[in-house]
Amino acid sequence: MTDAADALDASLRLIRAQAALARRFDARLSGLHGVSLADFTLLLRLGQAPGGRMRRVDLAEAVGLTASGVTRALAPLERIGLVSREPDARDARVAHAALTDTGRRLLAEMRGTAEETAAGLFAVPQWNAEDIGTLSGLLSRLGGTGLPEHGGPAR
Repeated sequence: MTDAADALDASLRLIRAQAALARRFDARLSGLHGVSLADFTLLLRLGQAPGGRMRRVDLAEAVGLTASGVTRALAPLERIGLVSREPDARDARVAHAALTDTGRRLLAEMRGTAEETAAGLFAVPQWNAEDIGTLSGLLSRLGGTGLPEHGGPAR
C-alpha cells in the first residue's frame, strides 16, 4: 500500500511537471502563433469535432471550463477571426462555436508546433516509445486525456 507521503510526493512532482510543460508549450505557441496553450486546446477540440463545430456547453465540458469560461475564452479568438459564433437552427438558446477557414489553417500550423515541442520533450535516448506509452496509460488512470486517435475520446 502506498504511503500518504509517497502519494503527496508523486502528486507534487506531477503538478510541477505539468506547470513546466504548460510554460514550454505556451511560450512556443504564443511566440510563433500569438495564441496561448489554452487557446490551442480550445481550437484543437473544435478541430476534432465533426465539421469543426461544437455546442459551447459541450466544448466547455471537453476542456474542463464552465460555459461562461468558454464564452470568455472564445471572445478574443472570435475577434481575430479564428472562431465564429453560430446560432442553433432549432434552439435559439443554444450557440455553437465553429472554426473559421483561418482558424483551421492556423490550427494546422499550431498542431505542427505542438508536435515538435512534444517530440523535443520526449526525445531519445531519455524516452522511448514504451516509456511514453506507460506514461500515457498512467496519466489516463488519473483522468488525463489526449488525442482521440491515440487511445480513446479526447474529453
